[in-house]
Amino acid sequence: MKANDLAINSAIDLIIFDCDGVLVDSEVLSQRVLIEMLAEIGVAVSEEYFLTHFLGYNFEHVTAKVFSDFSVKLTAEFRENYRDKLIKVFAVELQQTQDLAWMLSQINVKSCVATSGSPDKVRNSLHYTKLEQYFGNRVFTSSEVKNGKPAPDLFLHAANKMAVAPQNCLVIEDSNAGVRAGLAANMQVIRYTGASHLSGLKTTMSDDVTTIDHWTELFEQIPSLSSSTKTER
Repeated sequence: MKANDLAINSAIDLIIFDCDGVLVDSEVLSQRVLIEMLAEIGVAVSEEYFLTHFLGYNFEHVTAKVFSDFSVKLTAEFRENYRDKLIKVFAVELQQTQDLAWMLSQINVKSCVATSGSPDKVRNSLHYTKLEQYFGNRVFTSSEVKNGKPAPDLFLHAANKMAVAPQNCLVIEDSNAGVRAGLAANMQVIRYTGASHLSGLKTTMSDDVTTIDHWTELFEQIPSLSSSTKTER
């Protein structure tokens, strides 16, 4: 756990959750499916490459990166096939991150989701993991803004829709792109590393933000977010 140079210095009225790798343990599944599909068209990428260049970005960025590095254009058909395969995998294997439902039942401020994933992807993710009840229609995707993460557009859009000033928002992200977007939006940021794709992985970030690997630590860091003074399950 790191000290946070961006101290929790304003009242938090809204928590903005990323979806993939924060609410749901999906990145290892996305990684597996995408790496396999890229291999089928002659593009060999490693897990490290995925984490460095794809994690936290929308598919437009992935497409541009693959073309830049491998001179291979990912077609609309490839994207649709990827989505179809991913949905099938999610339906069978996708899980919430550990103790997420417990944490969501404890928070006493507004919350929403802001994700680089497509509307269909996040809708399926929340459905398969029974998280719809916690967020309702408070779900925002990069399709609603001009620039995806690491630009601040999506988080600012979410804050505006939720009628909360940026400085009173807390972003919880797993990816470098998402953390950078939160900081660029002048929001308070916590990095969550409890999902499988970051388990045991020592990541390097230029921005010194608080890192938690279990949801109990959220209330340890910011007790005022909990409806109870106790964090025991």
